[in-house]
Amino acid sequence: MSASRSESESESISSNVVSIDTTTPSIARAYDFAIGGKTNYEVDRELIHRMDEAVPEVRQIAISNRMFLIRAARFLAAKVGLDQFLDCGSGLPTAENTHEVVQRLNDEARVVYVDNDPVVLAHGRAILEENEHTRFLGADIFRPEQVLDNEMVREFLDFSRPMGLLQVATLHHHDAEFGMPPVDVMRAYIDALPSGSYVAFTHFIDPENEHTETAMRVQEIMRGAGGTGRGYWRTRTEILEMLEGLDLIEPGLVINDDWWPDGPGVGELPSAAHCIAAAVGRKP
Repeated sequence: MSASRSESESESISSNVVSIDTTTPSIARAYDFAIGGKTNYEVDRELIHRMDEAVPEVRQIAISNRMFLIRAARFLAAKVGLDQFLDCGSGLPTAENTHEVVQRLNDEARVVYVDNDPVVLAHGRAILEENEHTRFLGADIFRPEQVLDNEMVREFLDFSRPMGLLQVATLHHHDAEFGMPPVDVMRAYIDALPSGSYVAFTHFIDPENEHTETAMRVQEIMRGAGGTGRGYWRTRTEILEMLEGLDLIEPGLVINDDWWPDGPGVGELPSAAHCIAAAVGRKP
């Protein structure tokens, strides 16, 4: 597999670029603001501010999600030894992107990012220019065939060897009303992975306990007027259905902050931190 880029690979970025809508919140831009980024608009910031007012420390959801991604990518590169990664719904580049984490451990590790947000795609071009072992595909991750059948993806990643699939904070923005049911989306990706591959996954969770009220308040804001229109807090049973076919690494499906934290916890977690769950699983 050659690391040189073809014209068609570069076009995979630009082909899906459309005008940017600054009147409706973007999932990627709102998330960027929540974790301290600068690539966002007033409409995105307003959404996060409304969430903050309704649910104190709601940004903990975004922050704990980013920290999990870093820990999981490090685990897959350092402990498992994977050297190729497919990062779906990658979002806007920020500190400690997947390629930065894994290439710090293996400078030849390959990463394909996939997203279809126009602002994300624009920043993807910059990544392409500065890193020869990274590619960016403009595609709808909820239509797996757009990703898995893409020529660049198939040429750049070796589907005869184990790889890491990252579906971090993606499927909770999708439902059957928008096309393929989330369980089927994940099934398509898992079926395509070679044996020995790993999946890193996070999803908004209805904890079905005293924190459910928090989850439902945030869901109402995200799906209501002035929100993104998409945001689904699913139960543990519903989330585990998306991970069928994988052997989950201990401690299994847990809230993000409890998946192999870097150090001991200090104080009680805010209620919002109990509303997103993570898992890493291996395909036998």
